[in-house]
Amino acid sequence: MLKGNSKIKYKRILLKLSGEALEGRRDHGIDFEYLKKLAKEIAEVKALGVEIVMVIGGGNFWRFRDFQDSAIERTNSDYLGMMATIMNSVAMQNCFEKLNVKSKAFSALDFPVVLENYYRRTAVEELMSGAIVICAGGTGNPYCTTDSAAALRAAELNCDIILKATNVDFVYDKDPHKNKDAKAYKKVTYLEVLEKRLQVMDLSAVGMSQDVGIPILVFNLNKSGNILRAVQGKEVGTLIY
Repeated sequence: MLKGNSKIKYKRILLKLSGEALEGRRDHGIDFEYLKKLAKEIAEVKALGVEIVMVIGGGNFWRFRDFQDSAIERTNSDYLGMMATIMNSVAMQNCFEKLNVKSKAFSALDFPVVLENYYRRTAVEELMSGAIVICAGGTGNPYCTTDSAAALRAAELNCDIILKATNVDFVYDKDPHKNKDAKAYKKVTYLEVLEKRLQVMDLSAVGMSQDVGIPILVFNLNKSGNILRAVQGKEVGTLIY
């Protein structure tokens, strides 16, 4: 817990956003009005002294599973997805700049014209200097999801928790949008998620988080103030531990 601020439970967080979260009211790409609103909400949490690492997906532009019928080979398709995460990360960084909020985006995919390459030590230095660190380009490797990238960066950067932002309130035993009898979990162990194959995030990411002991909080991003509630340790979403 942060010294001098009893309202904050987690000092350093990894905030995982899907690319689709940036669509807002659009059905593709980025809703910049929504992005500004989201950036302000994140900035307010940072102002309380929380150190923030972000990983953003690329599904609002490109994701392999959405284009499996294309003629693009899987590895190349995954690289397109990584480039999509870079687009989203640059957009998010620019939103923070407009708010005069210090931030620094890095890329695991070599793209020096746009972003500096990701190096753990440099990222830690930026965090310690008060910047929001945005990790783009996934892991830099095909066949790896941005969920896995989030778990990896959370481990490397010694985050206290992974905040997995979604469009549902909890982790469920089945899709709540399709099944009215879906059971919600307030708390669930890593092992239960793995054994029951709960569709909350990439299972390899859950396994990695289990190995290093970083809890995951799954919550609804669409409810304003939920990021703040999460870092305060209030009852919101589902805790995977």
